[in-house]
Amino acid sequence: AGIVPVENSYAGSINETYDLLLASPLHIVGEVTHRVDHCLLALPGETLGTVRRVLSHPQALWQCEEFLRAHGLQPVPDYDTAGAARRVAQEGLAHTAAIAGRRAARLYGLEVLAESIQTAADNLTRFLFLSRVPAPALEEAKTSIVFGTENVPGALYRALGAFARRGLNLSKLESRPAQQRSSGGAPWEYLFYVDVEAHVEAPLMAEALAELRGATTFLRVLGSYPRARR
Repeated sequence: AGIVPVENSYAGSINETYDLLLASPLHIVGEVTHRVDHCLLALPGETLGTVRRVLSHPQALWQCEEFLRAHGLQPVPDYDTAGAARRVAQEGLAHTAAIAGRRAARLYGLEVLAESIQTAADNLTRFLFLSRVPAPALEEAKTSIVFGTENVPGALYRALGAFARRGLNLSKLESRPAQQRSSGGAPWEYLFYVDVEAHVEAPLMAEALAELRGATTFLRVLGSYPRARR
């Protein structure tokens, strides 16, 4: 049903995606890691010396922060990378560039002023596949969950202990504000997103989740899916 970016190896987690996962009834059914190569795109005739500001998704701007700072370019957040390139082309924005892929340059008739401008040479983004139907059980699986705890000392320690006591590895732990989410929550209360290297139907994982339910105020399995190859 869809694919969404969830984290970048340099800029970190994409918070909007975590909020979307909680609000959506879709299941995570897969993941893939993709190398992202950013280019600086502008209208024909522009040069690196004439550009003053750069449009792109906040994540892309952050991933290219050193290049932008070195050239004195003003970062301007936009909805997405390809959309920023389209806007530069369709609105004829002078002295303005976009950070996007080379394909966007071909698609919108823009010139590539600079290539591989990301700060980290090995710039990787992890994407999640979403579907209305859960993925079948596999041995090399990962399970993503989200839970909330009481705001008392040791609550998170006790919750995560359900996995540690069974030798289940956690490959990701992320917190997001619980206020105004579907689980409820007051200011300064948080939900915790966890990736566990096991399928939800594996015996040890089932035991861990049963224990976790007794240690949390909210728990939801977002999906079990094949682990991406590294």
